Amino acid sequence: MPRHPGPSGYAFQVANAEPGEDLIGVGADLQPATLIAAYRSGAFPMGLGRGGRNPMGWWSPDPRGIIRPAEMHVSRSLRRSMRHFDVTIDVAFDQVMLGCADPARTGRWITPAILRAYRELHRLGWAHSIEVWQESHLVGGLYGIAIGGLFAGESMFHRATDASKAALVTLAEILVAEGDSRRVIDVQWVTPHLASLGAVEVTRETYLTLLTAALEAPLPARWS
Repeated sequence: MPRHPGPSGYAFQVANAEPGEDLIGVGADLQPATLIAAYRSGAFPMGLGRGGRNPMGWWSPDPRGIIRPAEMHVSRSLRRSMRHFDVTIDVAFDQVMLGCADPARTGRWITPAILRAYRELHRLGWAHSIEVWQESHLVGGLYGIAIGGLFAGESMFHRATDASKAALVTLAEILVAEGDSRRVIDVQWVTPHLASLGAVEVTRETYLTLLTAALEAPLPARWS
């Protein structure tokens, strides 16, 4: 089970944010208690400014991208691709984060401070990774935060076709394994890549309702 992060010195008033505004606050810190309080409230961090280094922004997109695990779209071609991968869980968290933070990718929001913060959450049992391998090489993966029935996806990457999709399909399988329909994957914003797998947009109000139910669900057995 995850270790208790302690009390947070910050409160995130997501329900009071302006409709349609994604950025809800600036500042705070990246301590474990702050991060867990943010996710429980429906917010997540992403830095502002050049390279996302300063200051820290707190986001709650409206609309919000989600995937209901039981409604994941898995094409026949994707199933065929997955036969060529080996998938592991929580065996290469740092490597996955570094893959997501690759300087060649756009965005560059995964800063050294973000890396340190999520490594600590992983050490405490809150952050998890799914790794996709091909011939012993890491070719894709994702990482995020698991709280009850919520998995807040933070980032994914791929170096082989369908590798990140394979990671997301594996995540959905973990969440549906015990048949609890309250579980949800938060993907923040819907991209064409995520839409092809079943991601949909919901209003912030709807997301907060789904979040409340998800937080009441048990943590998947894989992580408990």
